[in-house]
Amino acid sequence: MSVLTSPRGKVEVVHCRRTESQDIYCIKNLIRKFTQKLFGNLNIIYLLEKANLAITLHNDQEEIMAQATFLDYPNWNIATQDDWVSVFRELDSDIPCTPLNTLFMHLFVAVDEYSVGCCKEIIWTVFKAVPDLHFVFLIVPSCMSLGSTLITVFSQVGCVPSLTNDEDFAVHVCHRQNHYPQLHIRKARVEDHDDLMPIFLHHDTILKETYGEYFLAELIEAQDEENHAVVCEVEGVAVGFMSVCSQVNLQLLHKCFDLGPFHGLCIPHQDDILEPPQEFSIHESSDSKLENISEEYQKIVKKPQEAVSLETRESIQRKGAEATVEEALSPVISENTSEVEDSEKLSQVSSMVYMGYYTSHRSSLSLSLPEDTSSFRPVYRGASTAFCIQLFFIDKKYEARSLDFMNFVFHLFHDKDFCIISVPHLTPEFVLIQSFVKVVPFNNCTLDQDLYVFHRAGLLKTIKIRLATLSDTPGVEKLVSTLMPSKSILEDLKQYSEARRDPDGTPLQVFVAEVAEQVVGIAVIRNEMDIEYIRSHYNIEDFIYFNHHQREEHGHLYHFVLNPIFRHYTKFFLKEILRLGYKSCLYYPVYPQVKESKVQSPKAYSLTSALHYLVPVRPRRQIVYPLEKLGINAPSKEVSKDALSYALNHTNRKLSLEPKITINAKIVVVGASNVGISFLETLVFCSHLKFSNLTLISTYGLPGKKLLGNEQRKFLANDHCYNDRDHELMSLCSWVNVVVARMTAIDRAAKQVIVSREKVVLYDHLILCTGRQYQGSNSRAGGRGAGVGAQVPCPTEVDISLHPTNREVSNSCLRRYTGPIPCNHFTLNNEEDCLRALAWIKNKSITAEGNVIIYGNSIDTYTTVETLLNLGVRGSCIHLVQHPPTSIITCINDCAVEGAIEDALQAAGVTVYRDALLAQWNNGLYPDPIHTASFTTPTKPFQLPCSMFFSFLEKNVDYETFKAFNDACLVYDGRLVIDSNFHTNDIAIRAAGPLTKFSNRYYSNEWTHSNFNSKEIGFQLAAAMLKLFDPTLEPVTEPPADLDRLIPMYKGAKIKGGILPGSYHYLHVSKPAIPTPLEVQRAQSDFGSEIVTGNVKNGNYFRIHINKYRMVETITCLSKVPFPASNYIRLFGQHEQALNNLCARYEDGLVPDLYSYFTESWCMALFHDRFIDLRKALHQILSSKEDEKLPSMEELARQIEDEEINLPEKPRDYLKRVFQETIYRPLVEKSILDYLHYNHYHLPMYAWPGII
Repeated sequence: MSVLTSPRGKVEVVHCRRTESQDIYCIKNLIRKFTQKLFGNLNIIYLLEKANLAITLHNDQEEIMAQATFLDYPNWNIATQDDWVSVFRELDSDIPCTPLNTLFMHLFVAVDEYSVGCCKEIIWTVFKAVPDLHFVFLIVPSCMSLGSTLITVFSQVGCVPSLTNDEDFAVHVCHRQNHYPQLHIRKARVEDHDDLMPIFLHHDTILKETYGEYFLAELIEAQDEENHAVVCEVEGVAVGFMSVCSQVNLQLLHKCFDLGPFHGLCIPHQDDILEPPQEFSIHESSDSKLENISEEYQKIVKKPQEAVSLETRESIQRKGAEATVEEALSPVISENTSEVEDSEKLSQVSSMVYMGYYTSHRSSLSLSLPEDTSSFRPVYRGASTAFCIQLFFIDKKYEARSLDFMNFVFHLFHDKDFCIISVPHLTPEFVLIQSFVKVVPFNNCTLDQDLYVFHRAGLLKTIKIRLATLSDTPGVEKLVSTLMPSKSILEDLKQYSEARRDPDGTPLQVFVAEVAEQVVGIAVIRNEMDIEYIRSHYNIEDFIYFNHHQREEHGHLYHFVLNPIFRHYTKFFLKEILRLGYKSCLYYPVYPQVKESKVQSPKAYSLTSALHYLVPVRPRRQIVYPLEKLGINAPSKEVSKDALSYALNHTNRKLSLEPKITINAKIVVVGASNVGISFLETLVFCSHLKFSNLTLISTYGLPGKKLLGNEQRKFLANDHCYNDRDHELMSLCSWVNVVVARMTAIDRAAKQVIVSREKVVLYDHLILCTGRQYQGSNSRAGGRGAGVGAQVPCPTEVDISLHPTNREVSNSCLRRYTGPIPCNHFTLNNEEDCLRALAWIKNKSITAEGNVIIYGNSIDTYTTVETLLNLGVRGSCIHLVQHPPTSIITCINDCAVEGAIEDALQAAGVTVYRDALLAQWNNGLYPDPIHTASFTTPTKPFQLPCSMFFSFLEKNVDYETFKAFNDACLVYDGRLVIDSNFHTNDIAIRAAGPLTKFSNRYYSNEWTHSNFNSKEIGFQLAAAMLKLFDPTLEPVTEPPADLDRLIPMYKGAKIKGGILPGSYHYLHVSKPAIPTPLEVQRAQSDFGSEIVTGNVKNGNYFRIHINKYRMVETITCLSKVPFPASNYIRLFGQHEQALNNLCARYEDGLVPDLYSYFTESWCMALFHDRFIDLRKALHQILSSKEDEKLPSMEELARQIEDEEINLPEKPRDYLKRVFQETIYRPLVEKSILDYLHYNHYHLPMYAWPGII
């Protein structure tokens, strides 16, 4: 915020921000004829799309005061985009401009009255925000003067000719030192104390309280050869302080942090022990194996007592300090001879820095390692080569110049190559450490500090990015020698040197980063040849205006390697790739591990250390097209093809200087449920935030491993939240640490989660999303933990020879089963359980012989029966035993569908037993394995032979999870108790999903998260958490205690589906509600209407419930043939008129079959992922006052409803006439046509004016 004063004395308070697309209209209004003569006739949208940096000034009323746009190449045609440096060096050799330290102003506009002040404010902001920037050039026609505004900050340095005509252009330059100069650094003096103390106390009062008022003065006085204190000063006043010391506790650091990539911060010694002995050898993940979760590390944990390594040496590359909370760094060009000295040292130390550490992105592997394999630590015998920063603070006004200290302090320690600093991990990432490398802690590190390292060679400013040549091969070989994909990189370099393109004709470019004539980085890109597929399957238009980018401007990143001591130049490397390669966008895919072998040839990928400087791109929901019915109106094959799934990452010119906010808080999610996955997905896809400490604790790791093929029937019903393809498109393993283990305890005081009874996971925020699983008890959880037991049903142990009934044994079912778990007993809660059951069926020849008992009455019992029948198990060998229901509402809640299932079971020969309680296994003898199972009923008991026993009793919280909650004193009342903001009774612990219930103070026990869509719950949980971290959101304000009495209500549909007996494909979509029998719902006066076509016997049953507001509220499908369920789910919440006046057509007998009706071409837009955006746009038009003389359509409808106006005609006719006769109709038509035109690649079946 700054205050500007006009020449007439008017005052305006202005704020600076990045330019946004909605600024374009105001920018155009600020353009004058003089502006066009200076900068040319510009397409503002195109310019902003290609700009590296665009700054807008606005006042308190959000009125645009000024705007400036900067790119990394000249604005007039005086030099080519990739070769302007030589032109400017010839112009003035005294200006050492390089691509690193130079930007060009392509546009400046401002409100005339405040133009001078706005110009200076923007220039000051640019120099503060951009790393290493020293020169801003402005090129204008030589016949033009700069005017009274720009002349105040720019000075002419010469003229250059145009490349295309005889016109000359004047070159003007703006220097950093005139606006935001580098700071003067010197040794501290005692008299600096009075200047420094106010700044110091603003940051921290604890040290003063601990060491006294003169703590700083004593620290300054105590300087010697090992301890130094330095200050930065402005106009003779100290504005920042740094205390450094050469005494470093390397023993502690070696114990807690993986310093192998930096040779332990020691000088290499012949007695160093760098490799573990053979008996200690552990499986280390190479770079090529780090791309996604390795199947080897995703094995099922068979023994819960196995130690779980949270982070191993190479497998978890933490996403260290990279982005800033406020502004980017502004390091300066070294004016010291140390640049030459550091260049000489570079060759000596480069061999010490192991490239394998940072050339792979942090693909956070799921780990399950034996304890002894992680105990090896390298031993370093050499002398220390590091010093540490003990204390650092600086006035906020000058913190962008924090790196100015580093040149000076490295000169104080000539024999040291590394500077380290440790900070509490909850400390917001300040500017200084954004150029440091964050070090990976070992799995047993319990320090609450993060360690950062900076190498003196990182101060070098001579880094140069250029196209590779054949002579770079030896340097590249040395650079990538430790990497698994080194062969692929060298082959691409050779191919580029020989042909500049692949054998298939795809253009190929290879760039190298060079410092002191050494290759320190390499990148390989190709033209993106599949951009139509990317546009149609990923939301890249969240980041770019696609139509303003030429096809050849899209690049595909294959390899990116950069020496870690130059990691802070990663964004510069990417920016130069875009400039030199004439690209505007780069794309980098992360393929799932199971697909790796298919994509490694012939163009193999390597993992990139640049991943965390890219942004993950959300995948788009796809329409399931009836291709045969659409014929020539179907989308192109590039759009509709079934390609390999991958997660897409992206960067572009606009993002090249855009900082990310790093969040180092340790956020631990327990449970890979849909709620937990949705929560993590929301955080990961926040493009302006970077969460560096996300951890998932899950018994089986991340889901989506495709253990069961798509062609196989699924044992469990589907809630349509996520499928395997969704997990591949997200690649959460690239951003989340995964601990394959069970949570066994929570230490709230120490903020620790205990996993597998012995290992510790630290947290700052704990998210509990374990959900509920099928359990062994028939009861609900009681006060002493009744009903939260092992996942095995507990027999009532009554002797059926005495002919007991359920009435006589009903009180004995509260016990928890504690006996041996039978090997042929299966409780299916996830895909791993299903895989184990499938293996048993195949290995034990269950399909040929043997009886299978399925015990329960959920929808999963039906899907399991169908799966067994599909596997070849005879129906006569399947026994469906349904225990007494706990509710009058069945799992299907539709008599027609239930009747079809019963008929199918009977036709298949499956025997169904109702209201049966498990009495005994093996007549009370040893239960492993189960040979017979006895049951009681309301009438008489019965016994069945058993080869496999499937248990689907009521879902509940498993016993170990309940015990962890109980021992941690978290309030548990049948479920974990939360408030409306997801908080438990511990402010640091949140919970969500079916695991939870709302506190009794809400008087709403019937409503829990089980009533809502789990994916939406996870999103809302993340939204609540983001308010703590995202500075662009309003800060969290807790409601007054007397107002916190309402529970949140969510609108997402509840969905279930699967394949039921009889090979019926089933889908049910409904609104969140308290479960009520369908017959009761139909009896309500405000029920609405139903549209039903087909019948269950013919296998073409389709039912839609339209509520009283004529909105689609329920969808039920039962079909003998597969149908596009994802399409039908999109119908939920639509108005029936949007479905082509469905009710009227149905009443007229024009809709005999809804399945066929929803394959007609007119309805494809309903299934489009951006149709909701169109609806919002149309609502905005109708609710806004487009004509000053008339109220909006929405206001008009309200006035009619409130009888504020008298109408001579029917309200509907009146509104229709007003709509037709006013501006609203053309606005609505234009919006719809724009939508169809912009999304024509998905919706080519629609016509619009101009194509007929």
